[in-house]
Amino acid sequence: EYNGYKVYFEDGGQIVEPHARGIINEVNAIQDDTYLPLAREARGQIIPMGADVDSAYLHRLESLVLDPHTVRNQPLKIVYSSLHGVGGAIIRPLLDRLGVQFSVVESQEVPDGRFPTVKSPNPENAEALTLAMAQAETEGADLVLATDPDDDRMGAAARGQDGKLHLLSGNQLGSLMAWYRAKMHFELGFLDHSNRGIGVIIKTFVTTGLQDAIASHFGLRCVDTLTGFKYIGAKLSKYEQLIPIELRENYARLSETETRALRLEHSSLFVFGGEESYGYSGADFVRDKDGNSAVAMITEVAAYAKSQGLTVLDLLDELYLHFGYFSERGESLVMEGASGAGQIQKLVESYAATPPAKIGAHQVISTRNFATEKITDIEGDSIPAESMLSFELEAGLRVAVRPSGTEPKIKYYLFAHSEITPELKSREGLAEVKKTAAQALDALWTGLQADAWMRCK
Repeated sequence: EYNGYKVYFEDGGQIVEPHARGIINEVNAIQDDTYLPLAREARGQIIPMGADVDSAYLHRLESLVLDPHTVRNQPLKIVYSSLHGVGGAIIRPLLDRLGVQFSVVESQEVPDGRFPTVKSPNPENAEALTLAMAQAETEGADLVLATDPDDDRMGAAARGQDGKLHLLSGNQLGSLMAWYRAKMHFELGFLDHSNRGIGVIIKTFVTTGLQDAIASHFGLRCVDTLTGFKYIGAKLSKYEQLIPIELRENYARLSETETRALRLEHSSLFVFGGEESYGYSGADFVRDKDGNSAVAMITEVAAYAKSQGLTVLDLLDELYLHFGYFSERGESLVMEGASGAGQIQKLVESYAATPPAKIGAHQVISTRNFATEKITDIEGDSIPAESMLSFELEAGLRVAVRPSGTEPKIKYYLFAHSEITPELKSREGLAEVKKTAAQALDALWTGLQADAWMRCK
């Protein structure tokens, strides 16, 4: 039911304005479905990519691993599934190169557009990882990884101290990778106290505030973008353009070491980028979310945790105890058909005209309308207008709401943040904080639904 396609520009990133509008203007100018085909000599070419491209890409993926010794020397066991997609073509040789012990879910290894073993081949959904988790239980694996069919998003489950496998959210996975990569950039000497402001983490407005806290701790910039990895890619293109033109000739063919040196001297050093919907990037040689890069990065995080005598979940709790507890929840209201589209539009207009003063038991402190307000990011770049509103509430709560661009639904992003006071700075105390935050998000969602249906009447 998803009828769309991606278009990439010459910088390797998805198109943004004005190119997107230019293409749509051409589409809208078509009067009927008849056309004269171009002469054969005027048509573009399809050029198959050979093994040399895979080899160059795999070599660059290996450069994402900042401590290959730790990865190679930990008894880490992984089960991987490509969910009937293309991920195995790169991820299997990648894990081999990294020296990791892994197995694959054979029944999901062959690309098959019918996706016969899952209800939906979406690694965000627990059901999609059922076979991989069952195999991990049999094999005693530490980590389950799955990429979606086109291999740009990655989901994961990790074994906890209780011996059970637990799914991690996109926010949690991204925060673990952001923290680890920031830490290693300082330990390896790429960044230090004198140049740390050059380092940048990029995320979307609807991604966890834990990554803001991580960036602040290390003295990095944390840049927020609209939803859609194309905006993260546009930032990476901007950073490249800040390098003097004579130095960035053949930039894409330079090694990671060479481009890092140029970025450190003339521009910004990209440490990590991601969004809550399971998309991640760790270097600017890929200008889009990339499941292969994500597998390399989370494998290193898991190996590091194991080297410290921790599980991945233990490491996540360590972050919470240090930075405070951040909890997120994604919800949506489905409104199908023409009448549903009208309801969604009515709801968006209602939020804009009369923002809620209170949601559930909590007062709304401030409202931000991304469609009408002039908003700039911390680098001074303008945020394009988009149909999204954000509500800051008391008690560390926040809500963002936007209509989906691909589905007949309106999406809600719920956030809770709790400081960890000294008396709660323990595993037991953190468990209480988690419970309280979950209850707060439950109540917030109940209040949002009641308010939304009232507005739709």
